[in-house]
Amino acid sequence: MSQSLGWLWALAVGVFSAHVLQKLYFPYFWMDALFLLKVVKCGLKLELQKFSSSVTTVMDMFVRQAQRVPNKPFVVYEGRVHTYRDVDARSNRLARVFLEKVAPRKGDCVALLMSNEPDFLCVWFGLAKIGCPVAFLNFNIKSKSLLHCVHSCGAKTLIVGSDLVESLDGVLSSLREDNIEIWAMKNHSEDTRVNTLLDKMEAASERPVPAALRATKSFKTPTLYIFTSGTTGLPKAAVITHLQCVKGATGFGAFGGTEDDVIYITLPLYHSAASLIGIGGTIGLGATCVLKKKFSASQFWSDCRKHDVTIIQYIGELCRYLCNQPKTAADKVHKVRLGIGNGLRQDVWREFLSRFGNIKMCEVYGSTEGNLCLMNHIGKIGSVGRSNFFYRFLFKYDLVKYNMEKDEPVKDERGFCQRVETGETGLLLSKVSAITPFFGYAGNKQLTEKKLMRNVFVKGDAYFNTGDLMAEDQEGFICFRDRVGDTFRWKGENVATTEVAVILGQVDFIQEANVYGVEIPGHEGRAGMAAMILRLGHTFDGKQLFERVTADLPSYARPLFIRLQEVMELTSTFKQRKLQLVQSGFDPSTISDPLYVLDHEQKDYIPLTDTIYQSILTAQRKL
Repeated sequence: MSQSLGWLWALAVGVFSAHVLQKLYFPYFWMDALFLLKVVKCGLKLELQKFSSSVTTVMDMFVRQAQRVPNKPFVVYEGRVHTYRDVDARSNRLARVFLEKVAPRKGDCVALLMSNEPDFLCVWFGLAKIGCPVAFLNFNIKSKSLLHCVHSCGAKTLIVGSDLVESLDGVLSSLREDNIEIWAMKNHSEDTRVNTLLDKMEAASERPVPAALRATKSFKTPTLYIFTSGTTGLPKAAVITHLQCVKGATGFGAFGGTEDDVIYITLPLYHSAASLIGIGGTIGLGATCVLKKKFSASQFWSDCRKHDVTIIQYIGELCRYLCNQPKTAADKVHKVRLGIGNGLRQDVWREFLSRFGNIKMCEVYGSTEGNLCLMNHIGKIGSVGRSNFFYRFLFKYDLVKYNMEKDEPVKDERGFCQRVETGETGLLLSKVSAITPFFGYAGNKQLTEKKLMRNVFVKGDAYFNTGDLMAEDQEGFICFRDRVGDTFRWKGENVATTEVAVILGQVDFIQEANVYGVEIPGHEGRAGMAAMILRLGHTFDGKQLFERVTADLPSYARPLFIRLQEVMELTSTFKQRKLQLVQSGFDPSTISDPLYVLDHEQKDYIPLTDTIYQSILTAQRKL
């Protein structure tokens, strides 16, 4: 008896000791294990479908949810509830109109230019039901960028929201000359070049179209094209396959979401975050989403309280806007328990939690076209992702040394990249493999190849270049440090400096422009700034420049600051130097060159004085 008690006592001591050691040295073991189990479970389901005659897509998931919970609210928009059955039926109408009036072939791409509204989903789903990939267009883009986007995805049809028809005024003739059909979500159009959809949808049948029209045998089949500015040039159409969509639809579930959750989506649906993770995740759970036409800081929490929102999607800038709102006694009166997004700065993160309560903020890192997704499922402040041995085994990524001055990775004597030490900052690369494929950009093999780095560690390997500098600490938490190359991020959008420079170069008094991003205290990302040389015999015209950038560039891409220079500094390979310009910022007290700032009230670029500079630093001047 005493011997049995001794064994039990020894076992209890051993279990307790193991528990203490685990808490001390592996504090996140069980959280990591449970999260990884969800990821592996999802991966196994995808792998098993390879042996099936057809695969289950997000659209298949939606149709099943509409059959399972037809009367459950799917989308709540401006006070009106749209059930799963409602959206399913309306998307069937759209599908039938297109089959009859357009008669597209399976695989034909259709471009979609719409704001956040339920019909965005009905059009998207209706086209998916007849096997047509959809290209989501950013409704901020204009003129040449818009034409480029439509052409680059190979679309021969463009569907435009009723509130955005006027945005086509400058390009409508060009679109029609290229035999691109225009369909507007309207009952009537005075312009004979624009077809109407709503009147035809009202007369169409709600009966489902044959499921065979949407069926696919491979997860690698493209289903969407989502545009990203990437690192250079005009927007690029990232190929989004069924595989990426299905992975996105599992996001909320991996973080603990359930069908009882109510998800608040204020981000634009043309972004992968809102469409793949937000809408896809809602479908995956069979949950409800509250869709907002446009983010409003003043209405955010009242909407959350009104609709009993439990999950929010965010970008870092959104959270900063919320923290800048006047404090109220109801700041912590809500049911939000989980936030999923990216770009949340540490100081804003802490202030957000302190003010709005114990909300678990889970950062998700990954570009639209990328093959790697990092997730901070722990919710540790300042981390964009969490890694461990098992995650590295499944998803191979590396941080390599990077020379900021030369703007290139550091190579050893054999020409291979060098891994950084733990805690050091390095360029994040993700290995291209069967588990983590890279599908690239539509119709442009050159741009696709440009995102890859080959012969990184051994001859023949290939890695996706994220263009981001990261650091991983001893505990496996990964933190974002900076972006490299010719891109900066402002107002939650990537800005390609070369695209902005091309627009500036069309102004008659500008000889050369060097576009880059500068940090502004208290703001997420970097604001646009352009150093430029004037043409001989010309003077700077702020009003003319204002007119050009507002006409041809979306608001987030317009340079806020201008710096006039006599000579443009170049590297030995004749590339524009940006690092020193970025570091010097826009302080008129330390820069001898003439500086100007964009002024919306005067519709001009006006001299940047010390007074204006201080008003920007103290957030008194709205940017």
